[in-house]
Amino acid sequence: MTPLTGPGLQRSSGLTQFLVAPNPGPMSLDGTNSYILRVPGRSAVVVVDPGPNDEPHLEALSGAGVVELILVTHRHADHTAGSARLHELTGAPVRAADPGHCHGGGAPLAGGELIQAAGLDITVLAAPGHTSDSVCFHLPADGQHGSVLTGDTVLGRGTTVLDFPDGTLGDYLATLDRLEALGNATVLPAHGPVLPSLGDIVREYRRHREERLAQIRSALRGLGGNASVPEVADAVYAGVDPSVRRAAELSVAAQLSYLRGPEGGRQDGAVETVG
Repeated sequence: MTPLTGPGLQRSSGLTQFLVAPNPGPMSLDGTNSYILRVPGRSAVVVVDPGPNDEPHLEALSGAGVVELILVTHRHADHTAGSARLHELTGAPVRAADPGHCHGGGAPLAGGELIQAAGLDITVLAAPGHTSDSVCFHLPADGQHGSVLTGDTVLGRGTTVLDFPDGTLGDYLATLDRLEALGNATVLPAHGPVLPSLGDIVREYRRHREERLAQIRSALRGLGGNASVPEVADAVYAGVDPSVRRAAELSVAAQLSYLRGPEGGRQDGAVETVG
């Protein structure tokens, strides 16, 4: 077996390592963590979130072992743009919840599905909220408590943006409930460092959302119930860096929709989704 080593490759758990893609930014933090899953002693691997269409990055992933399967956590380009090229380099099928991001005969992912590939058992967890097609991947045999590749649903640093109206707060809170049930599983996020205890992190995320909702309720009392997204964002995210202003407005829009009634319909002041 070729050792899983190379420039920039980092150990994240007993069954995983990752390579940070060269796409740092305000939303992607240090870059996308592209994960390589392998049972010790085997050459076959599964790659999760190939990242951008960067040839050196994709060649490094393709050379990490015999790539049997490529998985993506959700549709955003910083996770999917390189997936078709990685399929070309390896011949491995690409599977995602969104059929538009499946390649090489890969079937769309379904929540609750058990994937058996490269000697690994991988459970697909439906995780809508960041986007409607977000999924997480649970590796129950990865260490004492297992691990979960959380995509952008739980980040290694900061909090998750809800890509409203595709991603909604109601869905996201329900996803947090499902993830909390996995207890002390290791968190393998698509951006930022590895974290311990998924349950603890999820409870912190929920507290943050509750605090933001309280701030928005307070802002609406001062501005009036029909205040627009930019007006509320000015009140709640005063002084936010311009590079993340659009993300702040997306989160405000998602929370206003949650507070004002049934989600899914377009609300006063809602903003368009990011690409």
